[in-house]
Amino acid sequence: MATTTLPQLKSLLNGDSVKTRFNEILGKKAPGFISSVISAVNGNTMLQTADPQSILNSAVIAATLDLPINSNLGLSAIVPYYDSKLRTTVAQFQLMYKGLIELCLRSGQFSSLIDEVVYEGQLVKKNKFTGEYIFDEDSKTSDKVIGYMAYFRLVNGFEKTHYMTVGEVEAHAKKYSQSYKKGFGVWKDDFDTMARKTVLKLLLAKYAPKSIEMQRAITFDQATIKGDLTQQDTSVDEVEIEYVDNDTATDRLREMAVEAVEQPESENVNGQGLFDDGSAKDS
Repeated sequence: MATTTLPQLKSLLNGDSVKTRFNEILGKKAPGFISSVISAVNGNTMLQTADPQSILNSAVIAATLDLPINSNLGLSAIVPYYDSKLRTTVAQFQLMYKGLIELCLRSGQFSSLIDEVVYEGQLVKKNKFTGEYIFDEDSKTSDKVIGYMAYFRLVNGFEKTHYMTVGEVEAHAKKYSQSYKKGFGVWKDDFDTMARKTVLKLLLAKYAPKSIEMQRAITFDQATIKGDLTQQDTSVDEVEIEYVDNDTATDRLREMAVEAVEQPESENVNGQGLFDDGSAKDS
């Protein structure tokens, strides 16, 4: 049985330097946020065995994005995974699909943002030439899920829809997600939520306007962070990161996140896609 690292984590969270770091980021919300980190670890047996520094790093990312770590809210989470190379459990920041929506709406550039499960009968028509879809929620003929859709409209009127069948989502997860291939984690526990997040993220990655905060969030989504983000002189945009699960759109976003942070003046609010060169692949 793995040894719990919870006492060590609590000791670090009670340290002056860590408290100061979270106070700088969150102000008056810091004490409540620190309590939520402890609650998240208390509620996850595997997370209790994770490297404490990896938990703290994940918490700093969530705090920087102002996304509460609360499973009931579904905005962000700290999740454990076993690193077979290091032979230890480490924690990762995970951007939940509601957190993705929150960051979009927070930018003020979206007038509408939707993601839904599509049941048999609800997909009425697809135009393969224009990429347009017609859905009718009242046309449901059974409880069989056939796919997942995501849609956004910008304040300037630009709108886009993305749809993937269950088979396409499964193929995507099988190709890019280690946890899916191994049959554990959130893909196994809540396939629909992860499918909705995947479709939404691919849509935003290819067509949504640039947002530095969004790019930063996706850069750190399911990333293993090297170093110590609780140090006051450590920037979240300068640390070394590694990934266990990857997908093509996310990889490209991560590259662009670095560019955007270095050149914030390049942020586009006119509906141009995140992939200026059109290189995104909905694989």
